[in-house]
Amino acid sequence: MNIFQVAYKNLLRRKTRTLFTIAGIMLSTWVLVTLLGFNRGYEQSLNENIEGMGFQIVLTAKGCPYEAATLMLKGGTGLRYMPEALVRDVAGRAEVAAATEMLMHAEFDPNKGENGGTIVYLGIDPQTYPALKPYLQFNQGEWFDTDSAAEVVLGYEAAELEQREAGDAMLLPGSEQEFKVRGVLKRTGTQDDGMIFLPLKSAQNIFHKTGQLTMLGLRLKQDVDQTAFEEELYTLPDVQVVSMAQVKNTILSLVASAKVIVLSIAFIAFLIAMFGVLNTVLMSVFERFQEIGILKSLGALPKDVFQMILIETTLLCALGSLAGIILACLFSGFSEMAIRYLLPFAPNGSLIIIGWPTLLFAFSSITLVGLAGGVYPSLRAAAIRPLDSIRSAE
Repeated sequence: MNIFQVAYKNLLRRKTRTLFTIAGIMLSTWVLVTLLGFNRGYEQSLNENIEGMGFQIVLTAKGCPYEAATLMLKGGTGLRYMPEALVRDVAGRAEVAAATEMLMHAEFDPNKGENGGTIVYLGIDPQTYPALKPYLQFNQGEWFDTDSAAEVVLGYEAAELEQREAGDAMLLPGSEQEFKVRGVLKRTGTQDDGMIFLPLKSAQNIFHKTGQLTMLGLRLKQDVDQTAFEEELYTLPDVQVVSMAQVKNTILSLVASAKVIVLSIAFIAFLIAMFGVLNTVLMSVFERFQEIGILKSLGALPKDVFQMILIETTLLCALGSLAGIILACLFSGFSEMAIRYLLPFAPNGSLIIIGWPTLLFAFSSITLVGLAGGVYPSLRAAAIRPLDSIRSAE
C-alpha cells in the first residue's frame, strides 16, 4: 500500500476544506514573513540613516536630547542656537580629524503641496561639509565656492518640489535677492534629499542668525577614545553633546521593544496555523472513522495509519507555507507602502527585507508547528479499533 498516494487522494476528496486550510496557513505564513522582513528592514534602514549622517559627534545648543536627535535625523522644529565662538575651539583640537559648522532653518510654505509643507534650509561650509558627506553626488552642477555666495544646492526631493534645475534662480524667505541654483544632488535615500543647502554666511545673514550655529559636526581620528573625548566635551557650558552611537543605541532600544510586539504577532500566526491544521485533520479522522477501521481490518498497521494522517498534515502545511512565502514576496512592495502610510516618520531605505534565512525559517517553523498540531489526530486515528468502527456503522 502506497501511504503517500492514499494521503494525497484523501486531501483531494475534500477539496473545499483542503483549500480553506491551505489558505489559513498561507495567510499565517504571509504575516510571519512580512513581520520578520519588516523587523530586519526597519532596523537596517535606521542603521543606514544614522551612519549616513557622516558625523560621529554633533554639538548642539542645550535642550532635550530627543529634540536633538530629531534635529539630526529630520531637521525638526523648535531649533536652538549657540554662538559659533563657543564651539570653534573644539574643531581645532588634536583629536578631531574633521569638523564642519552648520546652521539649520525651517520655514513653513503654504504654497508647497496641497496643505503646504516645511522647507528645511541648511547653511554649510563648502570646504568642510562635502568631505564629511562623501556619498553626496550631483545630478547637475557642483558645490558653491565660498561660504557667502548667493547660491544654493538642492537635494533630489527639494529640486522636484521647487521644480528647479541647475542655473535657475529662486528666492529664499527673508531675502529679496535671487539665489542661483548651483547644483542638484542625486537621490541618497537620506534626510539630505529634502534639504536646500546654502553657504553658511549667507544663511546667517538671511535668517538673521549672525554668529550663531545649530550644529557642529565632528569626526574623530581613528586612535581617539571617543568616550573619553565626549566626557571632556560635557564640561562645555550651554552645549549638548549628541553621540551618534548613543542616538543609535537609544533608537535601537526602542526598536527592540517593538520587536516584542512583532514576535507576539508572529506567535499568534503560529497558533492560528496549528489550530487550523488540528481542526481540519481531526475532523477528517472523525469523518473517516469507519474507513480507517476497514483499512486496519485489511492489514494496515497502526503505524501505517499514523503515517498516513501525518503525511496529510505535512502536505497541508508545506503547500500553505509555500503559497504564503510566494504571496509575501510578491506583495512586499505593497506592504511597505502600507507601512509608510501608517508610519509617516519611517526611515529611508527598504523597510521590508526578505532573505533566504527568513524564508527558510518561516517554511520550517510553520511546517513543524502544523505537524505538532497533527500529532494528536494521527494518534487518534492509529488507535481506532476495527471492531469499534464496524459497530458504529450499525
